[in-house]
Parts: sequence; C-alpha cells; structure tokens
Amino acid sequence: MSGGVDSSVAAALLAEQGHEVIGLSMQLYDQTEGQSAFGSCCSIDDLHDARRVAAAINIPHYILNFERQFDEQVVSNFVREYTSGRTPLPCAHCNSDLKFSTLLERAHGFAADAVATGHYAQVERDRDSGRYRLRRGVDPAKDQSYFLFSLTQTQLAYALFPVGDRPKDAVRDYARRRSLPVANKPDSQEICFIPDDDYAGFVARHALDAAREGVIVDEQGRVLGRHAGIHRFTVGQRKGLGLSSAPAGVPMYVIALRPSDRQVVVGPKSSLECTTLTASGVNWIVEEPRTPIRVAAQIRHRHQPGAATVRALGDARAEVVFDASQIAITPGQAVVFYDGDVVVGGGWID
Repeated sequence: MSGGVDSSVAAALLAEQGHEVIGLSMQLYDQTEGQSAFGSCCSIDDLHDARRVAAAINIPHYILNFERQFDEQVVSNFVREYTSGRTPLPCAHCNSDLKFSTLLERAHGFAADAVATGHYAQVERDRDSGRYRLRRGVDPAKDQSYFLFSLTQTQLAYALFPVGDRPKDAVRDYARRRSLPVANKPDSQEICFIPDDDYAGFVARHALDAAREGVIVDEQGRVLGRHAGIHRFTVGQRKGLGLSSAPAGVPMYVIALRPSDRQVVVGPKSSLECTTLTASGVNWIVEEPRTPIRVAAQIRHRHQPGAATVRALGDARAEVVFDASQIAITPGQAVVFYDGDVVVGGGWID
C-alpha cells in the first residue's frame, strides 16, 4: 500500500470480497531527520495515508523497512546506468526486485497466499500449458504491464492485480463510494526518489565522477560543443544540448553516448531511425521460442508497439527486427514483446 488510490482500492476490493487482507507499506528511505518528502510518493505522508486507508477498511497495516534493498537494487542501478551512458528504468527494477521478490518473501512470513498491488495489469493461468500469463490492464492509458515484464512464473503465481480489470475512472468512483481518504489524491508522475525531477543533479550527488566534462561531436567527430557530464543526456534528446557550432536550420538530437571517451554524439533525426536491436536479461513469460516469432515490440512505456520479429539467442538474450524503423531505441530501457494484450516476454536494450 503506497498511500495512493490504486493500491488502496486494491486492498478494499479484496477485503470486500471476503479475503483476509494485510496492508504492507515499504519504507524506502531514512526518515529519522524528519524529512517529509522523497519525491512524488513514498513520503512519510504517504505512509500515513496508507495507514488511514487500512483503518477505514478495517485491516491490519505494517510498515516494512526496505531502505537497504531499495538503495542496492534500484537507486544504485539508476546511478550506475546513467554514468555508463544508459537510460535506466527504475520502476521495472522496483517491481521485480522489491515488490515481487523481497516483498514476496515477507508475505510468506505472514503465511499469505498472494501479493496484491494496485498495478493496471492482469494475470491468469493458461489452462493448456499451466503457465501464468501477464496481460495488459483494460485501461490503455494506465496499463503498466510494460514495467512487469521481468516477473517470473513463481512471482506471477502469487500476484494479484485487483484494479487491472477496470478503468481509472471506475477506480476513483469506487474509492469515493467507499469514502476512502485518498479518493481524490493526485497520481504520482515522477520517479519516486527524484524529489525535484532533477535526474542529473541526483546522479551527480551519488557518483563523484559523474560530472566529468567532455565534448559534443557530430557523426564525423567534429566538435560542436562541450558538456558537463554524460549523465545529463539520453538518446533522442534534443533540448538542452548547448551546441556552439551546430549546422544552421538542422535540429540536432543525441544519437549515441560514449562514456569511455566522454563524448555525446549528435546528428539529425534521421540518424535516430533503426530497425534492429538486441536485448539482454530477457525474461520469457511464455516459453522461450525455438524459432523466430512475430510480436508487437514496445521500446518505451508510452511508445506505440511496432510489428517485429524476435529471435531468442540463448543466454537470456534476444534479437528484435522491426518491420519499420523506430525512433530513438535507447540502451537501458526495456523492450517488451506482446501478442495482442499478452506479454510474451521482454529484456533490457543493449
């Protein structure tokens, strides 16, 4: 229970259905000095909101200290990825490494049969294969299956998504009917541990060598400007490049990052177009295919999936070939494979 409306309604729905529900919230940072905000969620106020909701629906509520795990598995990965020229996806790591791994272990300690969250996704068991399937939530604007691609069969077997079968408006209407104290609470938008949306500043504070100056070059290696750290850029970026000698009338985009040379490579938008990628750390929710398969591959959370052929390469790797060029395929982000609304699998873009 994060203290938001989605997880609050998930708990209320399960309690209403007659389940014995235990509310768990994760404390992710040190609050001993009275810090009241850690970004747009996970604050001490959010923990109080979760406790108020638990009281309103008459369930026990516990706060679990996950500070060490969150720092090791999510924050450190975030910093490490940016300083190595990649663009991280912390929400996916948080879901797989904390909510459905560490949290699942804690749930077993309560003798719980399942772990439920407020994610907009659906899980079901295939009658023929016996494997669990992950599907998109019914609300396309809120679907969060992209962030859950790395869930294993064991984790899916214990996962419940009570709000995944309804649109967001219906979730809020239910919260109002139940008079839940968070019914009108705004959704969080930013990454929870970046309080001011200043990614570069956060990375610089946590990695002493992040702010190493370098040069911005074009595709031919000509120097067009200087920068104050690779971590300030991501593939596809156009704004804030600070170019001193870019070609007039030609918008320039970041097309590659070379952290070993401290170089940011820029070029025209056409240079961002690509039809192939490879991915590592691939998790197959369906069984790993022995031959190439057709999928709709999604390379960002808000990205329109593109028709593609994916081929398993072994060692948890895969190659994806799109039918049409994709813009700004970004190392560090996830590529998730769909068959209709079913998640086939996914991995981390190399």
